[in-house]
Parts: sequence; structure tokens; C-alpha cells
Amino acid sequence: MGSNSSRIGDLPKNEYLKKLSGTESISENDPFWNQLLSFSFPAPTSSTELKLLEEATISVCRSLVENNPRTGNLGALIKVFLSRTKELKLSAECQNHIFIWQTHNALFIICCLLKVFICQMSEEELQLHFTYEEKSPGNYSSDSEDLLEELLCCLMQLITDIPLLDITYEISVEAISTMVVFLSCQLFHKEVLRQSISHKYLMRGPCLPYTSKLVKTLLYNFIRQEKPPPPGAHVFPQQSDGGGLLYGLASGVATGLWTVFTLGGVGSKAAASPELSSPLANQSLLLLLVLANLTDASDAPNPYRQAIMSFKNTQDSSPFPSSIPHAFQINFNSLYTALCEQQTSDQATLLLYTLLHQNSNIRTYMLARTDMENLVLPILEILYHVEERNSHHVYMALIILLILTEDDGFNRSIHEVILKNITWYSERVLTEISLGSLLILVVIRTIQYNMTRTRDKYLHTNCLAALANMSAQFRSLHQYAAQRIISLFSLLSKKHNKVLEQATQSLRGSLSSNDVPLPDYAQDLNVIEEVIRMMLEIINSCLTNSLHHNPNLVYALLYKRDLFEQFRTHPSFQDIMQNIDLVISFFSSRLLQAGAELSVERVLEIIKQGVVALPKDRLKKFPELKFKYVEEEQPEEFFIPYVWSLVYNSAVGLYWNPQDIQLFTMDSD
Repeated sequence: MGSNSSRIGDLPKNEYLKKLSGTESISENDPFWNQLLSFSFPAPTSSTELKLLEEATISVCRSLVENNPRTGNLGALIKVFLSRTKELKLSAECQNHIFIWQTHNALFIICCLLKVFICQMSEEELQLHFTYEEKSPGNYSSDSEDLLEELLCCLMQLITDIPLLDITYEISVEAISTMVVFLSCQLFHKEVLRQSISHKYLMRGPCLPYTSKLVKTLLYNFIRQEKPPPPGAHVFPQQSDGGGLLYGLASGVATGLWTVFTLGGVGSKAAASPELSSPLANQSLLLLLVLANLTDASDAPNPYRQAIMSFKNTQDSSPFPSSIPHAFQINFNSLYTALCEQQTSDQATLLLYTLLHQNSNIRTYMLARTDMENLVLPILEILYHVEERNSHHVYMALIILLILTEDDGFNRSIHEVILKNITWYSERVLTEISLGSLLILVVIRTIQYNMTRTRDKYLHTNCLAALANMSAQFRSLHQYAAQRIISLFSLLSKKHNKVLEQATQSLRGSLSSNDVPLPDYAQDLNVIEEVIRMMLEIINSCLTNSLHHNPNLVYALLYKRDLFEQFRTHPSFQDIMQNIDLVISFFSSRLLQAGAELSVERVLEIIKQGVVALPKDRLKKFPELKFKYVEEEQPEEFFIPYVWSLVYNSAVGLYWNPQDIQLFTMDSD
């Protein structure tokens, strides 16, 4: 590195890096550090270049791993960085570009080294590299200062305290990236880490008081979506002689180490994301999700999750209970707007799920909004484009809908919101439809996709649970939504008959051959009958609670009434079929009395008149359909690999060798 601009290919021969990783100890007061940190080379602009950077510096890193126990140069570099950060806030206020630039360069080198160290050694070995004492080389005393903890606290201070300006944007991104790297040891373990040195530092000691401030800062970074400054906006003009301290500053620092990279590899459906408009917001969100999903310590809960669970609206003036630690306030309106606008990414959907599921203040606020379509429509669009999304993203979107449909107020209000021209819904032109009817259409489409493609039982269950929660509040269903409900039942009926026929044929075949193992058609039949019963309960719930609001559903029932004949006497469905059979018989009789060749309009008119005449006491009452989302036991087994796959694919300017990753497989979804 050093004062001259470098290319990636030159790094293994760079005299400053060779000295840093060599056998000679370098004092933290040595002028060498100013020379080392006065570099700028064209920043990597793709995952390929990031890989080249890692490959070019691996020999330097390995030399440092070997020599650092004797030289302590890594510790000296960190001390140089720590001493500089004490003046960083003042430097930002004074617009001291050179000081901030060199401090950023120090952190960039630390981050690169740390990533290699974490990948190649255990946390215990890593800690030894950070506890070097110059007075006795190679001897690690328990009384020696812990630079690892000090560096982590310093990063938290930098993220929370340094004002976000053009000249501090990239060092803020780098500080967040370095914290992500600190926690990346999880990537190199197949099992979920429940105890680690980095967890210990973050959950107790001098880092703990920064908990709420860090979570709040990361959330505000996500909310504000600050774009990086334009190239050259915060640096001195390039010197005419092309050399010296500022050589290449405009091309190196301004184009920045915040350049965005989309890393592929995790998940068979890793979306090709467009260039991120705000690397700071993206990186902040990833770190927030990593922190929120750390496992609890043996003697204390995860403080970052506690902070996420308890923060309140800035407009809420009620005092925090003394039992709630790490509490803070944030502008809910700004957070809601950002969440609505950013749902195209997995990580934003995961944040929305986390907040809805864990923070009752946020959930109450969102359910009280009168513009819920701004939040629900992006979620529906994720489900609609299920073929293009990875299964985790679809699952999170579906669970969000399930959580929302637990609230009766939500289920009523979505039928009052009228939408026009839903352009992304391509099966049929929807010039005008309620949000509730659109939600039903998309969920039914997801069920049908799942039946023919993925066949995920949990996806089925959660889709049906959301429809069941809504069913008593169905209002003025769009004719197409009513048709699709009955069409889904038709599809299930055909599947039931097919499985029943296969089971019968299999049973006949078993009489002539006792040696051939039989497919478990009984289990398949049981599953399909559970789903059919659920659909009948959803239809029944609507008829029992809001028959007069849904003439289109009655019309669709009458049009396809033959579908239900086979289930009238079936022992699994007899009870639930009573009301449906009654409604079909009652309205069929009235249509018969009205004569033949009735128009659609006339049929609907007869239905609306008949609703008033139908004795409600003849409809049997069933328990209300209500399903509540319950997180599975040990949710970290799902969420931690998921979060780290997002980091792997989406982190700004970070690259890990796929062959080193142990937490998830590269072809998993």
C-alpha cells in the first residue's frame, strides 16, 4: 500500500504490507503507519475483483498469522486506529479529509485481516493475537489488555456517535462491515453457535451500554436510505504531479470502498439485485438482523433482541417500565414508510416479520394505520412472484400475512380498501378490486403453486390458516375471488378422487403380491382430506357469519354445486357440509321457482333477495376459526443460517470463499 496508488495485482509485493506482516516489530508511534495508510487503489467493483483482492493478500495475511505472535504488529495497527478514532468526531466537524481518509484505510486493512484470521483459526487463537504484550513477546498474560473488546466498543462508538457526512459515509459503512466480520465465525461452523467470544463481548462489559443506541442508529440508517456521496464530492483535487500523499484520492476514496457487490451462491433462487441505492442502509440492516438473531447467553437474554422487542414511538409519552432494559424511541411513521418501500429484499421482509412478531408496540401501530395497502401490496407481490423468490422469502411474507390476519380489525378493513388496476396481477385484468379479495386471490394462487410444485405442507397450512382467520370477515368478495375459492375446492376434490383411486388399485394389487412395498396412499389421503375439510370450514365460516355480504360466493357455490355431492355423506365432512348443503338447497329451490335461462344479473338479484328470507337459526354454529402464528422451537436453527445467507449474498464489499462456508450448503434454498 503506501502513498502511491496500487493495483490489486501489486499487493503481494507491496513493501509496506510485507513489512507489516514481516518479522520486525513496528511501534505504534512509527512514521511507517502514515505511509502504510496513505493508499488508494481502484476499489473492487465485482465479486470477482473481491475474490482477486482476497487471493492477492492471502500470502500477506498468512505471514502475519505466523509472525504476529512475535511482532504484535496487528495490535499496533489496531492501537493506531483506536488512537485516531478519539479525534474522528472533531476531524469530521473540521472537515479534516486526510485524517478521516487514513483512519478509514486503517479500518479497511483491519477488516480484511480480521476476515482471514476468523476464517483460519479458532476464536481462542484469534483472541491471543489481540492480547499481545510487547514487554514479553510471545507471552500472553491474562492481565494484558484485550484489544478485541476495545476494538469492538470503538466500532460501536464510531457507528453511533460520528455524524453522517459525505466525508464520514464510507468509514461508517466500513465500521458496520467490520462488526459483521467480527460475528462471521458463525459461517465456519455447521452448528449454531450458542457461546462465543464475540457474543460475550457484545452482551456484557463495556459494549453493553451501547445496545439501544446501536440498534436505534442501525434502524435510522435503514429508514433514511442515505445514498453515498457522488465521486469526488468530499476530497481534495488530485495533485498535478500525480504523486505524494493525495495521489489517486479522487479515484480511490471517492469511488469508494462502499461500491456495491451482489454476491451469488447461496440459494438456488438468489435474486439478481439491482445496484443498491444505499450501501449504508443495506449493511446496517444486515448487522441489525445478525445482532437480533444472536442466541441468548447462558445467564442473560440477547440484549439486542430485547431492544428490538421494546422500543416505542417517539409520540408515545408513557414512561418505560423499569423492567425493560435497552429501551428507546423511534419515529414509527418513518419506519413504516421505509418498510413499505423496501419489501423487494429478503432482509427488509425479515425485519418486518421480526418487528411484527416481537414488538407489540409496532404491531399495534401498524394495525391501526389507515393505509395498510402500502404494506400489504408489496407482501402480496412477493407471494405472487413465488417462482422468482427463494422459499425463505416466500415463507416470511406468508407468516407476515398470518400475523396480520390474527386481528379482526385488519380483516374487516382490507375489504373496505378499493384498488384499481393491479398491473402485476397478469392472470386477469383487475380494474377494481378490494384489498381483501386480492389477498384471497394471491393466497389461493400460492396454494395452487405449492400443490403442483413444492408440495410444502407448512406452506399449505399457513396459507389456509390466513384464509381461515379472514373467512368470518369476508365482505363483498369480488366475483373472481369467489370463483377461485370454489376452483381451489374443485382442484382438491379431483386430487382426492385420484388418490382414492390409486389407493384402491394399490390395495387390489397387494392381494396378488405380498413382496412389493406399497406407497403410503393412506397418509396422502389423510393430508388431502385435512386440506379439504379446512376449505369447507372456510366456506362455512363465510356463509355462517357474512352470507348477506357475499352474493358472489353463493353464486359460485350454486354454479359448481355438483362438486359437493360426494362429500355430503362422507364421514369426515358430514357435519361441516350441513350448512353448505342447506344454502345450496335453499337457493337452488328459489332459482327453480324463478324459471329457466336466468341472466347472471337476475340470479344475483334472486340471491340477494333470498339472503333476507333464509332463516339464520337453521344454520348450525361452529367454533370460530382462529389460528395464531407460533414460532417453532429453537427458531435459531432456521433464522441464523437464513440471516447469514443474506449477509453472504448481500453484504457490501465483503467476500467469503464458498469452500470455507460450513453453516449452509451452496445449493440450498
